[in-house]
Amino acid sequence: MYETLKYISKTPCRYQSPETVRDFLVAMKGHKLTKAEKLQLLNHRPVTAVEIQLMVEESEERLTEEQIESLLQTVTSILPGDPEEQQRDSAMATEGKGDQA
Repeated sequence: MYETLKYISKTPCRYQSPETVRDFLVAMKGHKLTKAEKLQLLNHRPVTAVEIQLMVEESEERLTEEQIESLLQTVTSILPGDPEEQQRDSAMATEGKGDQA
């Protein structure tokens, strides 16, 4: 148990609340995924279709491109990201706009 908590404390999962997990699982009801696949999506937070294909068994046969995009949208809209990473991305985007002026 300690090793699991130690690992999770280094991932974006540490920002999840029970409410966030519940909201995610409710949103996943429309998708025909196994419990293990939902858990992988919850823990790994995929951002590309390739990552979904790696986590969902036989995804090419089971999911359309639209369903994969829907899954990605659900993951990114419901699950909180790493605030430090988001702040870094925001700062980089702001710097990029300043360079264009």
